Amino acid sequence: MSILSPSFCITNPRLNSTSTRVRYVLRRFSMGKISRSMTDMVTGTKLSTLRSVVASETHQSSTFLDARSEQDLLCGIRREMEAGTLPKFVARLMEELYLNYRNAVFQSGDPGAEHIVLSNMSLALDRILSDVKDPFEFSPYHEAIREPFNYSLFVQNYIRPLINFRESYVGNIYLFYEMEEQLKQGENVILISNHQTEADPAIIALLLETTSPYISENAINVAGDRVLTDPLCKPFSMGRNLLCVYSKKHMNDVSELAEMKRMANTRTLKEMALLLRSGSKLIWIAASGGRDRPDPITNQWFPAPFDASSVDNMRRLVEHAGVPGHIYPLALLCYDIMPPPPQVEKEIGERRVISYHGAGLSVAPKIDYNEVTASSEGPKEAKEAYSQALYDSICQQYNVLKTAVHGAQGLEASTASVSLSQPWQLLN
Repeated sequence: MSILSPSFCITNPRLNSTSTRVRYVLRRFSMGKISRSMTDMVTGTKLSTLRSVVASETHQSSTFLDARSEQDLLCGIRREMEAGTLPKFVARLMEELYLNYRNAVFQSGDPGAEHIVLSNMSLALDRILSDVKDPFEFSPYHEAIREPFNYSLFVQNYIRPLINFRESYVGNIYLFYEMEEQLKQGENVILISNHQTEADPAIIALLLETTSPYISENAINVAGDRVLTDPLCKPFSMGRNLLCVYSKKHMNDVSELAEMKRMANTRTLKEMALLLRSGSKLIWIAASGGRDRPDPITNQWFPAPFDASSVDNMRRLVEHAGVPGHIYPLALLCYDIMPPPPQVEKEIGERRVISYHGAGLSVAPKIDYNEVTASSEGPKEAKEAYSQALYDSICQQYNVLKTAVHGAQGLEASTASVSLSQPWQLLN
């Protein structure tokens, strides 16, 4: 039912939003065999953090926070649109987001799906509305906001019920342990990766939160400007550590802004250099400059080709930081959860298609630059060779994850170079 249909608005008595939200955060989702470990993690959340979430909610508009039902949420969107506080196109996207999220969570079969949807979407819609009224501006280096409203906790709770952990896998978990040790010793770690969805940073964090919490909480993500300007994406971006850049794919969308974008990227590179000089930084970067997309003919997904210049810039920043640095190739498979539009879009405000699905994450050993480029005849050829070596490693890992998740082979898809596991099972 569309927001343009007033007959859908039904008045319902309200529940106490504060007590409902606390019960939800402390509750957790049932996930078969892994439910106990996941519940234990949520109940271990600091009470002070939970209080800050609730305290923040009580000072906001009750349009969505007091919602008891789907009708309340959708009618709230319409009321805000009619009051002029929500542009019509944003209201349409909010309604579509709610319906798609609801359908995805219900796919999980969780008996508490209705409550999960209502709790998470009431917060999401409230945060979107709040930002439309008072837009947040990101600095070149944005640190995740955890108070007074804990956006990080909000993002993780929102994305978690979209992941089918029973059919999700992590490759070479021992290397993530290695990274954590390097970070704790003051060294830098760079993850050169493919990129599939807006939720990639949250999915990576959730797949590692049981065994590599330091990585899960402290990763810095290189983010394109679209996730910093799209009204539906901004509240989720506010919960992550970000280095904000303008994507090359959209650099010349508006020719008058191209120079401003280049200058902004220069400022961000300077911020990145300063961060690396301080040490103990983990930076995740999508070397293709955007999300993977399926082949238009075969409809098969694969990692998008890398931009060799971006890879080389990152390598040189690491080498000149003055502290040890390590570059790892990381593969991510999660496009079913929130796939991008089939083609790159210039306009802000893409449709969000959402599903409940398994995901995969894998990392391979570092690739030695000098070894890979030993036979290269010049800097350009060396740059291309190193970028290609990282890309090939990611494709190899991706194929293993694809066999495990989409080929339904699970842990049996492991190979000599990619050992799959489900680290969240370790807590059982």
